Amino acid sequence: MSEAAGSPIDPLDGPAFALGGRIVTMDDKKHVVDDGVVYVKGGSIAVVQEAAEPAPTGFEDVHVLATKGTIYPGLIDLHDHLSYNALQLWDVPKRYTNRDQWAKGDTYRKLITGPMKVLAHTPKYVPAIVRYVECKCLLGGTTTSQGIALSSYAGIQRFYKGVVRNVEQTDEPDLPEAGTHIADVEAKDHEKFLKRLNSVDCLLLHLSEGTDDAAREHFLALQAPSGQWAVTGSLAGIHCVALQKKDFDVLAKAEAAMVWSPLSNLLLYGQTADVTEARKAGVLTALGPDWSPSGSKNLLGELKVARLVDSLDGGGLTDYEVLSLATRNPAKILGWDKSLGSIEAGKRADLLVVAGTEGDGHAHLFTRGEQDVELVVVNGVPRYGASTVMRRLLGEAAAHAEAGSAGGGRARLLYLVQPTGDSVVGGLTLKEATELLADGLKRLPDLAKDMVEHPTVDPDATFLVLDHEEDDDGWDVRPHLPGPGGRPTATLDGTAERSTPLQDLLVPLTLDPLTVADDDHFVDALAKQQNLPKEVADHVPDLF
Repeated sequence: MSEAAGSPIDPLDGPAFALGGRIVTMDDKKHVVDDGVVYVKGGSIAVVQEAAEPAPTGFEDVHVLATKGTIYPGLIDLHDHLSYNALQLWDVPKRYTNRDQWAKGDTYRKLITGPMKVLAHTPKYVPAIVRYVECKCLLGGTTTSQGIALSSYAGIQRFYKGVVRNVEQTDEPDLPEAGTHIADVEAKDHEKFLKRLNSVDCLLLHLSEGTDDAAREHFLALQAPSGQWAVTGSLAGIHCVALQKKDFDVLAKAEAAMVWSPLSNLLLYGQTADVTEARKAGVLTALGPDWSPSGSKNLLGELKVARLVDSLDGGGLTDYEVLSLATRNPAKILGWDKSLGSIEAGKRADLLVVAGTEGDGHAHLFTRGEQDVELVVVNGVPRYGASTVMRRLLGEAAAHAEAGSAGGGRARLLYLVQPTGDSVVGGLTLKEATELLADGLKRLPDLAKDMVEHPTVDPDATFLVLDHEEDDDGWDVRPHLPGPGGRPTATLDGTAERSTPLQDLLVPLTLDPLTVADDDHFVDALAKQQNLPKEVADHVPDLF
């Protein structure tokens, strides 16, 4: 275990500071403070008020930093396979109708699971992956995501704990931990799966990912022959593309939730979940980009896709409601809504500041890209932002920050120093991680050969647990209970298609850039995806 095990993401002893700007609180009353100040102390929001009001008690000597921007709650990502976010967008070769079709075969192995398996099991690259993908979250304004699972060859498993919150391990009573995996026996047994649901506050699981009857059977299998549904308020079904109106009624009655990943669904299946019907039924919904191979680079991009898709479908979500998908809604699904999800006194200081104050406050974020991210604060600690802003907030600690940029040549600083941080990454800088990971992707065939000829035997070596390879370690990311016909609803019997040795299959790859602003190919590649509906593809250049 890491020396940080049992510790929160950061102690609640961060510096006192004050940020001035337009504040989009995302509170129940949809309150926007056009010219306000957020006062922060000890990792928490102390006061939110109009700029014209006198400084609150204890902040008389604190200088208000004028951001000249718009301040939002930090974004909460409820669906992401972070370890894969070093990989570039996949040119999806055909339209699929359910997950079991694309998640196997040599094409998929060559570009996605094969490269990650090699890097994940080559110990020198593990810290680089972890550092890179976590920074990718920060640069897009994400302050909470699903975690990265680590394991040793001695069989000790744990979650990585870094500067971005991990929903699976918090070590804080105010932030109950969510589950994202179920044991194989629970995945196959209705009674045991229901027992697991009743034992947790939130269980995030893939559900009905696809468009055909086989995909929907994953949901129908949650109903036992007795008629009892293994659906409770702790279930958050990811994707739910195949669900129909009556299925959403079942979720709503049980107060279960849904996590929507529109771009990934469109790229793989040509359609996405019926968010309009989910909304009518009253199903609480959050958002997640899924992963870089078939989704957005970050939650900021996915928000813009979600808004576009809903508008084209005539769903009628307001800008406030779309923003809620990445702020207040996921906080409520996790049971964190008393601590996160909005900018209110007493809540944790997870903040995102973007440039400009034009137009409506709730709509403004959809006009911004990663190059417009001026500041990201997690638990009251400035972690990423414009160089001048970061230096003002960090003071002497800025000497330990790392210089960088976010497209357009604008100077940025990353502050990754963390006393409670995980030792697997330690002092690795983003620059070092980028160089190491880019080198590893170029050497994939040689690394695959070396992995076979010289397997690691060090029991203390750390590797990544790849959560997109089901049953790899006896744990699943979705239930596959017997369907109405009595057969298991999920099989990945692709053995014949997986026979090519990795060292003969893999080719050198290019590291996926951290942001769209740094990626000269992303927009064109996305717009040309064959499964993306034309009305969506036509708007891709406008989104990014």
